[in-house]
Amino acid sequence: QLQASGGGSVQAGGSLRLSCAASGRTFSDDVMGWFRQAPGKEREFVAAISASGAATRYADSVRGRFTISRDNAKNQAFLQMNSLKPEDAAVYYCAVQRMGLLLRPFNAAEYKYWGQGTLVTVSS
Repeated sequence: QLQASGGGSVQAGGSLRLSCAASGRTFSDDVMGWFRQAPGKEREFVAAISASGAATRYADSVRGRFTISRDNAKNQAFLQMNSLKPEDAAVYYCAVQRMGLLLRPFNAAEYKYWGQGTLVTVSS
């Protein structure tokens, strides 16, 4: 089970830190990713991190502003979001892919476990 938290409402240029807590099993051998879905739009890839934390991938739209990280000892992943823009507003989901390497991180269908989502709103 995955539980995403940390969403909220911020002004453009602000920051938020999302957390994803895993329970029920360890995900230290698995890729963890973040996706988002805005109203009327399809779910899109945001960021992913390999099992070891050594490798990361980002969507072009967030690269340089968002940072994904993980703490395997605590079975958690994080998404630090800086310089937020109104177009970043969405429900953010964390997900787990049952592989350790970032071979196919961009496709939501490759992820097996999903959290319930946390809402991020950004006002201009």
